[in-house]
Formats: sequence, structure tokens, C-alpha cells
Amino acid sequence: LNIELLTLSELLSVTGEPGDFSVEILRHPRFVDMDKCIACGTCAEKCPKKVDDAFNQNLIKRKAAYVEYPQAVPLKYAIDKDHCIYFEKGKCRACEKFCPTKAINFEDKETRLTLNVGAVILALGFKPYDPTRYQTYHYAKYPNVVTSMEFERILSATGPYQGHLQRPSDHKTPKKIAWLQCVGSREIHHCDHGYCSSVCCMYAVKEAVIAKEHAGSDLDCAIFYMDMRTHGKDFERYYDNARDKHGVRFIRSRIPTIDTDGEDLIVPYVNDKGEVVEERFDMVVLSAGLEISSDALDLAKKLGIDLTEGQFCKTDTFRPVQTSREGVYVCGAFQGPKDIPQSVIEASSAAAEAGALLSEVRNSATKQKEMPAERAGDIKRPRIGVFVCHCGINIGGIVDVRAVRDYAAGLPFVEFVTDNLFTCSTDTQDMIAQQIREKDLNRIVVAACTPKTHEPLFQETLVNAGLNKYLFEMTNIRNQDSWVHKDDPKKATEKAMDLVRMAVAKVSLMTPLKEAEVDINQRALVIGGGISGMTAARTLSRQGYPVTLVENSANLGGQARSLFRTWKGEDIQEKLADLVRSVEEDSNIDVHLGSEISQVEGFVGNFTSTLTSLAGEQRVEHGIAVVATGAREHRPEEYLYGKDPRVMTHLELDRRFLSRDPSLKDIRTAVFIQCVGSREPQRPYCSRVCCTHSIESALHLKELNPDMNIYILYRDIRTYGEREAIYRKARLEGILFLQYSKDHKPKVTPAPDGLVIEVMDQNLGQAVQMKADLLALATAIVPPKDQKLAQFFKVPVNEDGFFVEAHAKLGPSEFATDGVFLCGMAHYPKPIDEAVAQAQAASSRAVTLLAKERVKVSGTVAYSNPVVCSSCGVCIEVCPYSAPSFIAKGPFAGKAEVNAVLCKGCGLCVASCRSGALNLKGFEEGQIMAMINEM
Repeated sequence: LNIELLTLSELLSVTGEPGDFSVEILRHPRFVDMDKCIACGTCAEKCPKKVDDAFNQNLIKRKAAYVEYPQAVPLKYAIDKDHCIYFEKGKCRACEKFCPTKAINFEDKETRLTLNVGAVILALGFKPYDPTRYQTYHYAKYPNVVTSMEFERILSATGPYQGHLQRPSDHKTPKKIAWLQCVGSREIHHCDHGYCSSVCCMYAVKEAVIAKEHAGSDLDCAIFYMDMRTHGKDFERYYDNARDKHGVRFIRSRIPTIDTDGEDLIVPYVNDKGEVVEERFDMVVLSAGLEISSDALDLAKKLGIDLTEGQFCKTDTFRPVQTSREGVYVCGAFQGPKDIPQSVIEASSAAAEAGALLSEVRNSATKQKEMPAERAGDIKRPRIGVFVCHCGINIGGIVDVRAVRDYAAGLPFVEFVTDNLFTCSTDTQDMIAQQIREKDLNRIVVAACTPKTHEPLFQETLVNAGLNKYLFEMTNIRNQDSWVHKDDPKKATEKAMDLVRMAVAKVSLMTPLKEAEVDINQRALVIGGGISGMTAARTLSRQGYPVTLVENSANLGGQARSLFRTWKGEDIQEKLADLVRSVEEDSNIDVHLGSEISQVEGFVGNFTSTLTSLAGEQRVEHGIAVVATGAREHRPEEYLYGKDPRVMTHLELDRRFLSRDPSLKDIRTAVFIQCVGSREPQRPYCSRVCCTHSIESALHLKELNPDMNIYILYRDIRTYGEREAIYRKARLEGILFLQYSKDHKPKVTPAPDGLVIEVMDQNLGQAVQMKADLLALATAIVPPKDQKLAQFFKVPVNEDGFFVEAHAKLGPSEFATDGVFLCGMAHYPKPIDEAVAQAQAASSRAVTLLAKERVKVSGTVAYSNPVVCSSCGVCIEVCPYSAPSFIAKGPFAGKAEVNAVLCKGCGLCVASCRSGALNLKGFEEGQIMAMINEM
């Protein structure tokens, strides 16, 4: 309601000052009246003109009257003026003739708008690199040489082949596919893109795994790479599983050319033995990099925005979303190459910066949604509507959806059934609401994908149609049916019928549930006084909310107190001092040093935490909490660490830089060893920052002594994004990089005149020996593994000990537990700029609660029948949320009752109740038994 979408529009200029900008926008004609268009598709159906479908990478055709894809927002058609027969020849207008709502408007014109806004956020994205310039790869000549984006569309259920894996030349299923990495990235000869595009390694691994799922395990997938850069959270595990479980081959080699004999594609490469070999493939996928479009560059020039060497938006480490123009912020790939989670984090970070700038006028222009009156759904005979989803071919490719639809029509109380290509699309949501009203439906079943992500969407549709949101049941015929029974369509269809029948039986017994509403305490609690915690506290304070900041050490700053400088050359201690000063001088931030959380009670909006310090205990009431407890440096037991003073960790070397240790200038040879404690069986993750940190330290040693010999021993260099520039600089400065394997680690032996280090160089295929005066170990970053804090706030940690976010891509800064948010290294190892962005993102997500002042909690909660309660207390013992308690007074004193506000509806108490006194709303015993009976 408070977002105005201006599609087919471009920003022309921004004038004025932060808080008071005048923005000029040019709106291009759509030639379709959006108010009249009902997205029926008649215009496209009747349009005689076919053009290349740019969204599907020109692999198929679309009409000149079109909608880009089935789930487009807004779902409104448009006329492609450049290809429309009427605009070309002055005749046709078939779309206008057949449009049932008279939505076609050929007189539509360009219009200019002037808006008054307080802040501007640039989310200009990227465009995939066009590999046509790689002439030796013959991308434009060989049809079976495709880009990664084309391959994405080939795999997509809404793509040109409806998700069936086919090669473009003859539509046969390929048996062997190769991926060539770094096409348009880490390359200064063809494209002048010296940076790493960050996402390509991971998406190539993903595409290979999904291709095997589509075509079967017999499909041979090979990925040719220089360095495998799987540096994100759980990415290394995915890479390991692709290699070890799915059989994807990883070959370290840069491919010079692709040839063909007319049928196969021939790929020559140098194997690990130094031999030149040729291999034949049915398809080759070019892993294209990210680049900024010319339109985005033109806009940046108009706005006076500074850019980097790679033509991305220039920002500072401690203000990662602030452009060079105050009041104008940036997020996503325009700021630098990045994946979805980091883009989502930066989007919230930019929103936090804009929110702080505009905090004084918060809610002055917002609109409140008027909800329709809720119809009585429990006093009438059940009238059930069933909506079965094809989900493209995710479900429809296996399950006979129409047969399931027809079967559902014969079930008791079912008054309406239909099937939809995408039930979650905007037009289908509108259709569901319309059918609820027209057919007087009072119960809804959606058979589709996972309720984990989609149930709230459908519940909102019910509310918009005047139904209680809990008169809804979603059954998962994708994850729990078509995906797991893809080899047996008949059985999958039968199971889908079973699942729909069970859902109908349950929903017919459902009753409307009420949601309790609670006040939100406006104070925030931030746990951790490192860079992330301080940034979160300061951001919340700038938004106008009081903050309690808790740090268990005697000083603010965390691990950053030992860091020398960023990869951009910024002085960390200078920036850190400014941040600490701003927090200490902020009257809105209450800092508690030498303190820790010893107890947490309450629920979203109404937490009470006990802080314990040498001075005693103090209770703090707060509405939300931000966990920013950081991580620490691993202390290794290898490479003579702790036994020889010449062996040190990253942070220990940085502390020597900070103290300006004069002895560093006298070092003749320095060696760095990467992946010490990371990417090991006990820690199968990449610590993300180590490669960049080692190279930055090596370059500083070169500054101190240009004649110093420096070696970096590595497994994969992971200087992702524009960090690649310092990797290139290090090589030009004469720093030598030697690659080793996990199975042949370097060996270190002490000697009076230096440390003797021997390593088996993967590229030379022989042992190399060097004598070093200093050995720096890039040790792993390990989490605090604070199980106590996790239990206090009922938040999970993964097997590595890092906190688990609500959703890896869509909720990277929040927990599934309402009112608790996450940032910094407690989430996963990350550099300062990403930690700052996530701290701001966590604050932004927290403000969405704090700004409401009141919040509703779920209606799916447990309740007790005290008449049959045996007072055993098991429910109180097992509940992780402290929701059950004994009634203190009255006729039922000593019997269990449940606090609906504290309850999360997990059902542990219900399952544990020996007397049957407890039940769960929305999952009543009768409803569950009805499902079991139908099964």
C-alpha cells in the first residue's frame, strides 16, 4: 500500500538536498491501461507478430503484446512498440479488437513526473557479460555453446523447454556438459574486467547439480576453473557434496578455445599432469560475469556518483551503502558483484540509512490498509475451495494435476476446484479472492509447494476476501511428492490425491482463530560491542529508539582492535575510534561493559533480560534483540604455532603492524599459509576474509622492505569481487603464490637461521623448499558457540556453531524467533564492510517491529483443559518458550495453563501431555485424526 510502482520508467535527474530532493522521472508508454488490464492474455493470443523473447535469452519467441514472465509484478501486459505491426505499418490492431476490457490504448504517450523525496536508493543491478568478444569460444557461432543465464532459463520450469534439459541445436538431452569459469571476469585482455564476479563459481556448481537432477546421475558434468570461490555460508559444503556425492568433476584449467566436428564440442585443456588433452561435450556453458550497464553508468554520471575502477559504485568500508552523494544510497550488484543474500542485506542496510535520515517524519505520509469485515466461517456448513498448482513443471511435470483437480471435485464439502500454472502469482491470488466471494467459500485448500514460504501469502489472500486466515490448509505436493517421487508419476499422482483428501478432511473441521495483540517496548537490546554491535546500536539510535548495548569485555571494539587496515587501504583503528566515540557520546545508547546475559524472559515486544557483571545484576526490558556476538581467531596446533616465536596468526601480525615493530623491516623472507583450520573435516567452511587479509599484509611487508621475498601458499585464492585488484597488485609486486593440496600440506621445521618450509607445488608437480624468517598462518574464524544465548532466545545454531538465520536468501539478518535479529561474524565470517551492512540490515528489520508499537502474535497456539489436567508438570519442563505454567489461584489452582503470547505453536507440550488436557489450535486432535483416517 505504501509502495508506488513506476514501471517502464527511468530517473532523469535528482536535485536538492538530503531530506528534500526533487526527482524527475520519464514514464514510457505501455499502450495498455493498467487499471483495465486483467492479464487474461487475449492480446498476446491474438497478436500475429512474434519477436525474440529477451527474458528467455532469445531462445524462443514471444508476441509483440506480452508480459515478460508468468509471475511478473505488476502482472499487466504491454505493447512492444519497436515490433508492433501497427506502429511499423499503421495497421493490424488485433489486440485492441479482441481485448475484453478495452485496455489497449495506442494513443498512450510519454509523461514526465516530478516527485519530492527525502532519500534515493540506487538498486540498478547488473547485466550479464556478453561472451561474443571471446572469439575462440565461438559463442555466436556454435548453438550448443550457451551462457550461464541461457542455461538458467533452459533449466527453469517457465523457460523455453518447460524445464526439460535440452541442447538448443537439436533439442536432444545432453550426456556431457562443461562449464567454463571466469568468462568476462578476472580478465583484462578481452573485456577489461579485472574483478571477480563473485557468484559464478557457486552458480556453476548449482547448475551442474540441478542438471544432474533433471537428466539423471549419468549426466557427466565438468567444471573448468582457476580458483574455486565458494566463500559464502554453507557454500563449501555444497561444493564438497557436488564433487563427492553428485560426481561433478572439477578441473583446474583455463580453456583457450572450443572447437567442433559438427556434432560434439571439443574442449582442449592441460590436466594436472601437465598433459594437453581433448575432451568432447554435448554442451558448453560459459559462466558469464557481471558488469554494469551503460544506462546505469549514464545515470551515475548524471547524479555525480563516484565509481570504482571496475565501474561499480564507490563506497567506504564503514559506510558500505552510502554513495559519494549524501542522501543517495546504493545496494545490490551496482555496489559490487555479489549474490542474493548480500544483496538482500544491503537492501535493508540502505533502507536503514534512509530511515535514519527521514526518522523525524516517520509515518507522516503512510497509508493504513482497510481490511474487509471478517465473515463468519464457523457457523455455516463447510464450503471448500481447492486450488491445485502446476508450479510450472515442478509439480505438473510429474503429477497429473488435472486428475488431482477432478478427484478433489468429488470430495465432501468441496464446492469449487481449479488448477493453476502458478497459484502464488498475482492474478491467481485475485482469482482466489474472487471465487471466495462469488461461491461463498468458507474454507480453502491449496495443493502446491511448501507452506514455509508461501502460507502467509495465501492467508493474506483469505483476509483480503473477508475470511479468517486460519480457515486455510496448504498441502505440499511438490517437496513431499513430485520431487521425491519423480521416477513414478502414477504413484506421485495417487499420493497427491491422498494429500488433498487429507487436507480437505482437516480444513472442514477448522474454526476461525483469533490473534492476540501485544504492545511493543520501544527499547532495543544489542548483544556484542564489536563493529557489528556498535553499528546496530548506533543505527537504531539514529532511527530514534533507545538502545542497551551489552559487551562482555572491558572495551568496545571486539576483534577490530587488532586489525591494521582494510583491503582498500583504510586505517581501521582511526575508523574504529570514531565509531566507539560516537557510541559512547550517544545519550540514546546505554553501554554495559564487562557484562553478559544471564537470563531472558518474555516474547516479541516484551523481553526482560538480566545482565550480570561484577557490579551485580540488572534487569532490562526491551522489545527486540540484536545478536552480534562475533567470532574469534582459531588457535592452531600445527606448523609450530605456539612453539616457535617466528610463527604467528593474522591478528598477531596485525598487532605488530599497529605497534610499528621495527624488526619487520629486517625480514628477508616471509611465508603465509592459507586455510589453516578452515576447509577441514572439523571445519568444512571457508573463513572468507583470510585470502584478502594475507595479501594485504604481504603488500604492507613489501612497503616496509621492497627487497623482502614473500610467498603465499594457498589452496584457492578467494579475493572475490573487486578484491581481485590487490591479488593482481601482489603478483605485480613480485609476491609468489604456490598452490598446495589438502592431502599434501606444507611441512615446517625449525632451524637456527630460519624456518624451513617445504611444499608440494600443484602447478610444478614437485616439492619446493624455502627458508623463512616469519611464518603467518591464515587461521580459521570460529564462532563463540554460545549455546546459552541460543537457548535464551530460542534461536538455532548450525553444526559449525554459527547462528542460523530465518532464511538463507530472503531473511539473512533475522531469526525465525520473532523479535530477534542477527548480524556480523556470529552469522558467518565476513569482512568489515559486509558486517557493517548486516548490522544496519538487522536494525532495519528490527525497526519494522518497533515502528508498529503493537504487534499480533500467531493464533496457532496451545490451550489447556484444566478439568482433565493431572498437574504432572511435563508441559512446563518440555516447553522451550516457557509458555505453560500452573494456575496460582481459583478452582483450578495447580492446573496447567498456556500463555498464548509466549506460545509458538510447536506442539511439544501437546505431544507430551499424558492426560490429554492440552490441544493445539489449528492442529486439534480431531483434525489430525481426520487426516489419519483419510490416509
